[in-house]
Amino acid sequence: MAFTFYQLIFIILAYSFIGWVAETVAADLVYHRFVNRGFLNGPVCLIYGISAALMGIVFWELKDYTLYLFIGCAGLATIIQWFLGKTLEKLRKHRWWDYSGYRFNIDGYVCLRFSVLWGVLGTVSVKWLNGLLLDLLGLFPHFIVKVVMIVLVCILVVDMVTSVSASLYGEHKNVEDNDAGNVIHSGIINVTYRLGHFIVDRVERRVTGAYPKLNEERIETGAEESFASGCNFYKLFLLFVTGAFLGDIVETLFCRYTAGVWMSRSSVVWGPFSLVWGIAIALATAILHKDKDKPDSYIFMIGTILGGVYEYSCSVFTEIVFGKVFWDYSHIPFNIGGRVNLLYCFFWGIAAVVWIKWLYPPLSHLIESIPDKIGKIITWALVVFMACNIVVSMMALIRYDQRSNGTEASSSWQITMDRMYDDAAMQRIYPNAVSR
Repeated sequence: MAFTFYQLIFIILAYSFIGWVAETVAADLVYHRFVNRGFLNGPVCLIYGISAALMGIVFWELKDYTLYLFIGCAGLATIIQWFLGKTLEKLRKHRWWDYSGYRFNIDGYVCLRFSVLWGVLGTVSVKWLNGLLLDLLGLFPHFIVKVVMIVLVCILVVDMVTSVSASLYGEHKNVEDNDAGNVIHSGIINVTYRLGHFIVDRVERRVTGAYPKLNEERIETGAEESFASGCNFYKLFLLFVTGAFLGDIVETLFCRYTAGVWMSRSSVVWGPFSLVWGIAIALATAILHKDKDKPDSYIFMIGTILGGVYEYSCSVFTEIVFGKVFWDYSHIPFNIGGRVNLLYCFFWGIAAVVWIKWLYPPLSHLIESIPDKIGKIITWALVVFMACNIVVSMMALIRYDQRSNGTEASSSWQITMDRMYDDAAMQRIYPNAVSR
């Protein structure tokens, strides 16, 4: 569904409030008292709002296909919940929730029971609730809606800054208290300091009260053995680049074998890198690296479902942002809108098993064996290169779409893109990219 800007803000805020109410009621049933279950101070749980908005944007085409819609919503929510749990643990060094006691869980952050619940709720929202909420919004004058949405967004931003700052600051609050008396002299600085502590203490008390697990002993991270030990940023980014390169090579060879032609499969204008594969490798590693000892059937199932949801989401994203369709599976049986098909979903499952069981362990060991200083230099050099590569590629694709719609170049960046990446160059780099 193509939301307008203010409709999107309303959907996020509405579902965030609905989710907060649901979480508060659930907490009351457990603790028999009121607790604010949101990370923020206000009555919102943003994970519900963001998840609902993404489901409405990505899966609106599946509105009439309930089973596919359910699977897509469950898969997307699973990915969002896993990354939110991981991010919050990194932020506060605590698990905000733990599903390790439930069957069919992934790293304790998500489990089958709640993924199914997310799938049901997402299906209901996309099929019926989104329309009802937008009809309700349409009852109010547009000017009033704009003013209210702007005010609410400003309040939300302030709340987010306050809550995140309090969480980060709270980690070092006790250390700073010891030296505070040596640096605070003026009355104004003293008032500011006390106000800051008041805000931090308030947020700390509320959050730890809402999530009793935060009072438990902090997770020990231990000393890192190398610049890329465990599953940190350095390792994931190097695996992203490696996966992007290998994915491009594999797809190029696959096209040569099946179609008999050499065809560029790159996602970017500089070098043979398929970002879809690179991101998939990094995601699969982050989510499944601790499950390498589980049965192949388990990893295959997770890879099949999440891989299909991921590929579908990528297809929608590229079409919305660039106005182009980079792959179309309409000619393959059991496809969904030409964006994914059952056979290639199985390929994602097989790829997940091959990666986690066979390829990831030796590659992980190889990356960890790189000397610390050299590894960091290489990684950050690749970060700069890939960031520039992606930005230039996005500009070239946007301009490519503008030219196809008859938009003349009027700014310097458009003229530069026309000179460097004309239609012939773009067709060579992206031979399958067509307007929809």
